Amino acid sequence: MLLEFEKPIVELENKLADMRQMADESDVDVSEAIKSLEEKIITLKKETFQNLTRWQRVQISRHSDRPYTLDYIYELCSDFVELHGDRSVKDDKALVGGLGNMDGQTVMFIGHQKGRNTKQRQERNFGMPNPEGYRKALRLMKIAEKFNKPIVTLIDTPGAYPGLEAEERGQGEAIARNLKEMFMLKVPVICIVIGEGASGGALGIAIGDKVFMLENTWYSVISPENCSTILWRSWEYKEQAAEAMKLTAEDMKHFKLVDGIIEEPLGGAHTDLKVQSATIKKYIQASLKELNKLTTDKRIEQRINKFTAMGVVK
Repeated sequence: MLLEFEKPIVELENKLADMRQMADESDVDVSEAIKSLEEKIITLKKETFQNLTRWQRVQISRHSDRPYTLDYIYELCSDFVELHGDRSVKDDKALVGGLGNMDGQTVMFIGHQKGRNTKQRQERNFGMPNPEGYRKALRLMKIAEKFNKPIVTLIDTPGAYPGLEAEERGQGEAIARNLKEMFMLKVPVICIVIGEGASGGALGIAIGDKVFMLENTWYSVISPENCSTILWRSWEYKEQAAEAMKLTAEDMKHFKLVDGIIEEPLGGAHTDLKVQSATIKKYIQASLKELNKLTTDKRIEQRINKFTAMGVVK
């Protein structure tokens, strides 16, 4: 998947590949030209990715090669046991979770899961959970609480599934119950937006002691396309909508809606999964070290105060 603003970079990278091939196939010394072009590519990448528009960051958050929840879990954990089902309706594959061993620490990981191809996307419902997905997530959180294990949630969804059957089974109630219960969890809770963070579908697993966003992600009550449809009756104004919505990680940090921004490798998280996973691990471990110093009551009090202070104008 090649994004429009990446084309100049790819053109230079193709030119660099041709140069290297020429160097391998002939005796011509082009080492200086190769070095110069490599430096030019790095400079162009830095300029491009440091000055992205909000809409361009939305595009990166949806990149087809971007790591999903299970990709990160298998990088972060030496062992992972996935747990299934809400013990009521079924196992919602749009939301996954289970216990993982991260450097000797058992952690309950929960997150949205999208698919790579058409079959997987249908199976995962494009990362849009039904009520049973949120009820499964809450069941796993309660297991973590029972055995005193920290919880890490990974958020990447275009929204909770809006179908009639989801509403019939109590979509709104399931998300609302998660919000209520997550405020009172007795174990540390760390939430990380790894891709799209849309509406209640994201918020349903996003009440935590620490909330982080990856550099090229977004978090909002509605997508730019749907906002454009409402305001201008057309998707054509999605870029203007994205700018007006102020939905990026930097915006969320400015509005004090998240605690921090996790940097991505140059070019986006999809360019180096191992590096991105290592960076995420550092944030998780540092947060757990900080949160474990607090008493249970103090953690819950701080969690409640943090969210109730949002949107308050003094």
